[in-house]
Formats: sequence, structure tokens, C-alpha cells
Amino acid sequence: MLFEKKLDKTTPVPLYYQLKELIMMEIQSGDYPKGSMIPTESELSKMFGLSRTTVRQAIAELVKEGWLYRVRSKGTFVSQPKVNQDFIQKLESYNEQIRRTGRTPHTEVLDFDIVPATSEVAEHLGIQPGDKVIYLYRKRYADDEPIVILKTYLPYERCSFLMGHNFEKESLYAVLSQDDSVKVYCVKRLVEAIEATADDAEKLNMKKGKPIQFFTSVGCNAYGQPIEFSLARYRGDRSSFEVTVFTEE
Repeated sequence: MLFEKKLDKTTPVPLYYQLKELIMMEIQSGDYPKGSMIPTESELSKMFGLSRTTVRQAIAELVKEGWLYRVRSKGTFVSQPKVNQDFIQKLESYNEQIRRTGRTPHTEVLDFDIVPATSEVAEHLGIQPGDKVIYLYRKRYADDEPIVILKTYLPYERCSFLMGHNFEKESLYAVLSQDDSVKVYCVKRLVEAIEATADDAEKLNMKKGKPIQFFTSVGCNAYGQPIEFSLARYRGDRSSFEVTVFTEE
């Protein structure tokens, strides 16, 4: 527990950062589980011989990063940990990603239909506006917490067989991989930070205006032909994304 820890005041590492790391390690180890209250700023100040300003800076960063949340007149509590995902750098299903974090994934299909392609959808899929496309709209969870809402468009002419599948129980990429001509081999993704809309707030159980990580993705088959165009809106307070970069020699 925190009262057993010590800070090293002889190193150049800022004290607020050392305290922040200690609190985060205690959360990750399970000593402070989700929903539990951490010591007050006053208690932490006395515990580590720090100024209230230093303690407040450490807590503020943990709140900003989603590890903690404050309740007025009650205290500071541990949040649900963010879901760390590395799908930016490799092809893997959402379910596989979430299971690797130790949580249980499930999917709710909000809409599944055949619709005419808009000009935007047609451009990304290399078809004509008005051509038939499959529209799959899903909300995806980690445990019982909504993490992302995802709109996916696929060319009906190539992918009509998808209409016979249940995507609350099946993985889209796994089903596509049954046919080599539409198996997704590579995905190009663009990410930007935007504010949550009223619809995001309702579907993702968050506040309007809070950060959303918005991904636009185009998945292609082995011949470079576009098969999937997706728009994903991730809760910024519940998701983080990992990228590994290698230097060229």
C-alpha cells in the first residue's frame, strides 16, 4: 500500500511524477481496485512530506489520463482502466484485443442492412455512388462497458454472403477470411481527436464534448482492392492505442 512506499528526493525525477507513478502502480497491482477511494491530498502530503501543490499535480495528471476521477465533497476514486489496444499496427479482431487485456468482449448489432453507397463510401470502396453496399453498425463492449461504435461498409457485389451471418457472435474479419478474394490483408487507418456528439454520449455512456478517438479505416484484399470502409468512434477516456516504431538501419 502507499503508506509503505517512499519517494527518492535525491534524484532529478520530479516528486509529483514519482508520486504519480507510485499511485498508478498501486492501481495496476490491484491494491486500489476500481471504485475505491485513494488517500486525500492532505493525507498524501503528510505521508510523503510533499506540498499540496505537488500532490495536486500528480492527482490532476492521473485524472486527465483516466486513472482517477473526482467526486465533489467525497474524494478521488479509481476509474476503470483504459483498454490498451495495438490494432493500429497489426490485424487482429476486437475480441482478441479485449481478451488479451483480461476483459470480456461482446458486440451489439445496431443496424445491418443493404443501402445505396454515398459518394464518400463509393470513393473509399472504389465503386459508383448508388451501388449497393452492406451497412453494419455495431456497438462493442469490454465487460459491460461500451468502448466503441463502429459503422462498416462493404461492397454488396463481393460480400453478399455476409448477410447470412450473425455479427453479434461472429467476427467480421474471420468471416471475410473464408473467401480469399475478400480476405482483408492490409488496412490503412487515419486517427483524429474530436468531441463527442449527443449521439456518442448516449451510445457510449459518456458526456457530450468529451474526447473521441475517431478512426477512418480502409481494408484491402491481397490485390490491393478495397473491401471494407469503417468509421470507428472510441471513448477517449477508456481507450489508449499503442504504436511501435522501428528505426531504419
